[in-house]
Amino acid sequence: MRPIIPDQYGEPSNKVFPPHPVSDKCESDDRSSWNGATNERKTMEKTKFEERLTPDNAALLLIDHQVGLFSGVSDIPVAELKHNVIALAKAFKVLGVPIIITATSPEMWGPIVPELTEALPGISIINRTTVNAFDEPRFAKAVEATGRKKLVIAGVSTEVCLAFPAIFATGIGYDAYAVIDASGTFSETKRITGLLRMVQAGVIVTDYATVAVEMLKDNASPKAGDLYAALDMPWAGLVGQLAGAFAKGGAA
Repeated sequence: MRPIIPDQYGEPSNKVFPPHPVSDKCESDDRSSWNGATNERKTMEKTKFEERLTPDNAALLLIDHQVGLFSGVSDIPVAELKHNVIALAKAFKVLGVPIIITATSPEMWGPIVPELTEALPGISIINRTTVNAFDEPRFAKAVEATGRKKLVIAGVSTEVCLAFPAIFATGIGYDAYAVIDASGTFSETKRITGLLRMVQAGVIVTDYATVAVEMLKDNASPKAGDLYAALDMPWAGLVGQLAGAFAKGGAA
């Protein structure tokens, strides 16, 4: 007779726990398979963090930076968000990184903010109706066509337009980098839950300036001046002024 397991209050439970149905050999085989999968996952995670971002292995995905959606953003000042996403796009253009832009239901949420399209003249915008950008075949094919493994992603809103494709991309083998300050959403709760969900899924969280200088790699690069100009970091102008003042002082 199988034992009846009492519950936490001391009363008999109607749940009966059957004996394990597999043999020792099967258990050993299952354990070996599980360990193999775990080791493979660890190797993938190690590679993700050891393999650096470069202009040759990355692509930039800008998702739903639309006028109507911007109007509801509250977790970051809209002017700051606009500045950051445009700076991100300009910096990646300097680096020669492929850029893909998509908009969801423009008839509902409006066009891409004009400053962004002006920063990327001639770029095609993939209009779609799907919530997750990767559910639109043209978008998925455009990403695949870049041949890049590392996807730098920004979107409005953070917990949907950024998080859904970033999590999906991670699940199918891409390394997804979520650019938080080039993304925005409609409440602090949405921001926090979106961030937590992405981190839980293995998405790498970053910001617009850090991801760009990581790819620059060396300040001696001939692209450094144009890249920093594109990033337009508010304090960088002061640094340049100080450097110029010190240079004049040294010459005197």
